[in-house]
Amino acid sequence: MTNPRSDRVKAVRALAGRPARSRHGQLLVEGPQGVREAVRHASDRVRDVYVTPAAADRHPEIVADARAAGLHVHGATPEVLAAMSADAQGVLAVVRADAPRLQDVVATLARRDRPALVAVLATVRDPGNAGTVVRAADAAGADAVVLAGESVDVHNPKVVRSTAGSLFHLPVVTGVSLAEAVAALRGAGLAVLAADGAGDLDLDDLLDVAGTAGAGTERPVDLAAPTAWVFGNEAWGLPPEDRALADAVVRVPIRGRAESLNLATAATVCLYASSRAHRPARGPGAVPEGGA
Repeated sequence: MTNPRSDRVKAVRALAGRPARSRHGQLLVEGPQGVREAVRHASDRVRDVYVTPAAADRHPEIVADARAAGLHVHGATPEVLAAMSADAQGVLAVVRADAPRLQDVVATLARRDRPALVAVLATVRDPGNAGTVVRAADAAGADAVVLAGESVDVHNPKVVRSTAGSLFHLPVVTGVSLAEAVAALRGAGLAVLAADGAGDLDLDDLLDVAGTAGAGTERPVDLAAPTAWVFGNEAWGLPPEDRALADAVVRVPIRGRAESLNLATAATVCLYASSRAHRPARGPGAVPEGGA
């Protein structure tokens, strides 16, 4: 491909906007890491791969894997890739959007013989934060992520880039309210913990089950149990009505003089705390079903 003004180039570039993504049910995956993971873990959803000659030389495994999967691989000039996206780094894919249903994900969790771990984002608007939490959840061995309420579109290009390919490793549910998500996850046997700087419980105490005795919650809080963590908006956190949906509200201790942790950092700390508590049940090195 050599014409940066072609209709195909314009159609691909349009997927950076939500209207085109919604109309066509497709999204952009930019950069070698994201495209590599899409090809390896979601090849049935990959429509086209575009790659410059230089990028094909740097990442021959992407081209080989894509062709082995029977995908359309299009050679393109740097000018064409630049016209499609400013962030492609020479490699770009168009992928069919996926929309896992909450009830299907919950049904899968309920059938598993190990503690489940889910991250729930409540009206999280920043694309970088949302994508980083998806990546952190994947790294911690979580089973799913839920973007509840008025959260950012998970197929926003910056969200997709920030996941670094993790978007294709675990289900990400959207289009549900926080109340719906909490009810479904609790119904599947998960404890619901809200992360908030004003929480009554200290995360360090929860890492030791004995430290929860007499903590004042309605039932003991055990991070080794199946758990859904709820994380709030970057600017205002979780309002009282959202905190009230949780079984307990947990704070990440601040030892230094920082006013707070940012959303993605706090979420990573909480998810890894649960992952550590789940480790004996999951076994060393375990990953979620269908994970990387």
